[in-house]
Amino acid sequence: MADYHDREWGVPQRDGRMLWEMLMLEGFQAGLSWSIVLRKREAFRAAFAGFEPAKVARFGARDVTRLMNNAGIIRARAKIVATIRGAQIYCEMEQRGESFSAFCWSFTGGKVLRGNGRTRVVSSPLSERISKELKRRGFKFVGPTIVYAWMQAVGIVNDHSSACFRRK
Repeated sequence: MADYHDREWGVPQRDGRMLWEMLMLEGFQAGLSWSIVLRKREAFRAAFAGFEPAKVARFGARDVTRLMNNAGIIRARAKIVATIRGAQIYCEMEQRGESFSAFCWSFTGGKVLRGNGRTRVVSSPLSERISKELKRRGFKFVGPTIVYAWMQAVGIVNDHSSACFRRK
């Protein structure tokens, strides 16, 4: 967890594929701890074709069965199906010329938002707005709390504590 924090958590991510991967992983985390997902991340990447949306979007019933039998990942059918649908939505956005990265960062005008460095936040009016838009587009497991955790993870919001070296 310390390595993840020191190298990745809260670092602004602009790569659309990685933003999507992290959103999908946050969805798998729902009801569990992030450390479980983090320990299984490489197994998730192997199981979901490196989180390449074009590949995942083509997954069918056999793939769902294969994933449900994969002890290396979190075997929740609804989350697996949601990830496949999320890949399809990602690809549909791309086909319309809409970058997933531009979409994600459009809510902040491309800027990183800074928390106060003292208060622990689990959702915000912005995460509620993004959640609503993601749901409107068909994404699942994207409630305001999951979206806020994702915003923190990918650096859309900087919630490092004021004493943390990563704050700046």
